[in-house]
Parts: sequence; structure tokens; C-alpha cells
Amino acid sequence: MNSIKRDFTIKDLENISGIKAHTIRIWEKRYNLLQPQRTDTNIRYYSNQNLQKLLNIVLLNKNSFKISKIAQMSDEDIILNARELAFKVAVNDEAINAFKISMFQFDKVLFNNTYNKLLHKKTFREIFKDVFMPFLEHIGLLWQTETLLPAHEHFISNLISQKIQINTEGLQHNVTNTNKTYVLFLPENEIHELGLLYLNYELVLRGNQTIYLGQSLPLDNLNYFFDGNQEVCFITSMTVQPYDDKLTDYFYQIDDILKNSSKHSLIAIGRKAMDVSSYDFQSQISLYSSVTELLKVL
Repeated sequence: MNSIKRDFTIKDLENISGIKAHTIRIWEKRYNLLQPQRTDTNIRYYSNQNLQKLLNIVLLNKNSFKISKIAQMSDEDIILNARELAFKVAVNDEAINAFKISMFQFDKVLFNNTYNKLLHKKTFREIFKDVFMPFLEHIGLLWQTETLLPAHEHFISNLISQKIQINTEGLQHNVTNTNKTYVLFLPENEIHELGLLYLNYELVLRGNQTIYLGQSLPLDNLNYFFDGNQEVCFITSMTVQPYDDKLTDYFYQIDDILKNSSKHSLIAIGRKAMDVSSYDFQSQISLYSSVTELLKVL
């Protein structure tokens, strides 16, 4: 499969591991910890095995193993010590490292094995907050630095999405609050839905009735929910869309839809939502920077 990333630049290693390229070069020259190859133009590149080894080294080094001591270990000992450490104290870091490798290698088996190991130690909520959220934040960094292909992000996002949906499905009998319905949707052309999917899980977990509409919903579709007497809270999340030049109009359209109803409200989440925090809306519109911030008040 041509899209599998098999070779990495030292900048890739820096972005993925969080260790500066200068430090990686020192470890390489002084301790011979990595063995890069070179292109015909004498540019270093590193194999997947180098990446895996570096992630294990970083895990050990962050947990009181000196680089000089790690350098004396065989490759097998580095792996064994990293695994032992992961089971004792560094479960989250080891899992995040495994998910990174799973993503770059399109390795669904590694993803599921890592997730299942986490389930022996954590609840799903803990996995999402302690592991998936930091991991997804790191994916954002890798995306910005062009270390990722879109295929990598889509692959890992779909696997995480499946876990959220499976856990949400298991809670459907949980609904106790039927006086209010939460309708969750993304703006047109917005596809980044993991945060909204997890929020849907949290709402259902708390006994709320939800309707999840997902990606790319035209605003006029919301009119359907105005027929009836039930209170509706619309929730949307904005990562990429609407574009900046259309953001103001988008919120004024929502404000116009909601302003004649005291029963209905909107919650908008994300950096883009915060860009309109100074606006004077006529309807019940609340803005939060992230799902985490919203969950603090629900």
C-alpha cells in the first residue's frame, strides 16, 4: 500500500515524539541509539523500526531512565522495559505511542489490541479523556506540520468513532430526561465530528434524550424540530466550517431561526464559535471553546 508511511525525516521524528531534532541527533551520534539511512543527496531518513524504538526510548526517558542507561540496553530490552513500564505507571503514554504507530501503518489490529488492553484498566470515559483526547490534540499538531496524510487522520478517526458509537449504543436504555431533546449537528461541509460524537455519548450517559444528525447539515433542516411542544437544545461544533468570511452570517441565520422561540436554544463549540463571543444575540445562544468546557456546566 503506497500510502503507508515507511520512511520518516528527522523533522517527522521530532513532530511525532516531541523530542527536538537536535537532541535526536545527539542520541544518535553519542549513543548510537538510531541508525538512519541516507538518500542519494545525503539526507537522513528513518525507518518505522527507528520510529518505534525512539517512542520507546522517550517513554523510558520520561520515567527516570537515563539515556546512558538506555543506550546500554539491547533493542529487545528496550521493548521489554517499555512494556513493563507501561503496565505499571505509563499506560497512557504507551497507548498513545501505539496509536501513533497504528495510524501511520494503517494497523487496525494494533489499534484494537491497544484499546482492549486499556479497557482492563480504565472505563471508556477515562480512555477518551486520558488517551484519545491528548492523542487527537497531537494529531492536530501533526496535521499542521504536514507529517500526516489525510488518509492517516481518516483511518484513525473512523476507528475512534466506532468505539464511541458502540459505547453510546449500549446506553440507549439510559434515557430518563424526556422533557428536553438535544439535537447535535455539524455545519455544512464540516466533517470533524469526534468531539460531537463524544458529547452525544456524555449526554446519553447522563440520561438525556439526543438526536444525532452528524456531518454537513443545512440550517433550514432545523425547522423540522419546531413543530411540537418539546424543548430543543441544538448543539453544533465548528472546526473548519463556516469559513471566516461566512461565520457572522451563519450565526445571524441561527439567531433569526431561534429568536421567536423561548423554548429552543443553541450551543456552539469550538474556536470559531468563540470568534463571535462579543455578538449581541436575540435568542438563547451559548458559546464554549471545547467539549471539555461545556461538560463542566452540563
